[in-house]
Amino acid sequence: MNLDNNVKCRKQTRAIKFTPHINPYALGSVMAEFGNTKVHITVSLEEGVPHWMKGKGQGWITAEYNMLPGATHTRSKRERNGPGGRTQEIQRLIGRCLRTIVDLKKLGENSIFVDCDVIVADGGTRTTSISGAYVALVLATRELTKRGLSKENPLKEAIAAVSVGIDPQGNILADLNYQEDSSCHTDMNFVMTKSGKFVEIQGTAEKDPFNKDQLMVIMSCAEESLKEVFNMQDQVLSL
Repeated sequence: MNLDNNVKCRKQTRAIKFTPHINPYALGSVMAEFGNTKVHITVSLEEGVPHWMKGKGQGWITAEYNMLPGATHTRSKRERNGPGGRTQEIQRLIGRCLRTIVDLKKLGENSIFVDCDVIVADGGTRTTSISGAYVALVLATRELTKRGLSKENPLKEAIAAVSVGIDPQGNILADLNYQEDSSCHTDMNFVMTKSGKFVEIQGTAEKDPFNKDQLMVIMSCAEESLKEVFNMQDQVLSL
């Protein structure tokens, strides 16, 4: 699996759509769609913080992630006894990524909950959740200001995420769907800020190891693809 000058890098993402205000009871809400993948996202605010943060004069932001039974090709069981390992890993990822762009001191001792429910899973559910969660979070902070519950915007900058992989032919593919993700030799997730800073990089070689040159091409592909995600975020938030 060698990259040469003719390597193809599919920088363009799948069709991206953010539908805001889908839940009338949430502080902020959005349906995030990347291709066929659809994630319903809501943001809620509650007074108080986890016990280990009390008295510090700052807030907290956390996330929950859930895959609905009919989201995949075969029905998955509801996690009634608590989230499984994969679910825990993804919701922790979403939460810590969002915390990097939030000034927790401006929240006071309040907690923000971001709930991401996957309606349809066709690859990239975690990256779709992160990209959509930012949109829902912006809508929520605007509502807080409107209600007079917040004097300062706690958000520092935009954040978005995308998956990138190397297919069996050595091509670099961005925003992987399920079929591409399941067949790729390398699969990586990039979370970045709009200013170009990396928040998190997750990656593994599913089959053949990748080298430094390949990693640089993958990273460049992610950066180019995320420009489109940020553009779509800006469009919906300007409405």
